[in-house]
Amino acid sequence: MINWQYYPKSDAIPNHLQRIVDIFKQHYTSIDSSQHKLNSNGVLLVLKESLLDDNFEVEKGNKLEDKIQVPVLFGRDGRLEKSFQVDAFQEKTEIVIEVEAGRAVTNYQFLKDLFEACMMHNITFLVIAVRKVYRNHNDFETVITHFDTLFASGRLKLPLKGILIIGY
Repeated sequence: MINWQYYPKSDAIPNHLQRIVDIFKQHYTSIDSSQHKLNSNGVLLVLKESLLDDNFEVEKGNKLEDKIQVPVLFGRDGRLEKSFQVDAFQEKTEIVIEVEAGRAVTNYQFLKDLFEACMMHNITFLVIAVRKVYRNHNDFETVITHFDTLFASGRLKLPLKGILIIGY
């Protein structure tokens, strides 16, 4: 079963993010981390056509020209000075999607995803998908605990309107 949590908890999940949850649900049997040991690119490959159908740009491969670059800084004459790579992006709704597998919690990749999304130009929603089962741990629950703490403390103000965590 796909699990998800939307932040801030005081807001209902917007329809455009619910569609992303529905895409994960549609492909659950192919990406279920209790049954499959797919890496993040493998999960993204399963979801790719559905995300493209929902007007997302999706990473095509591992070569630099296949990556999606979202602007962070602009230099002289408006030239792109700094960007971050994302797994999927929808300009109209200002959403970035990051699909993580083994590194999500082990290397705190979910925190790097949060930081980078906060720096990106015209991004207001972040979706992070993580495994529920990884080396006998539930990465989804660990990530949720971190975000619960972040939002409950109120000490850090984020420039994002919402964050969706999906456990697969």
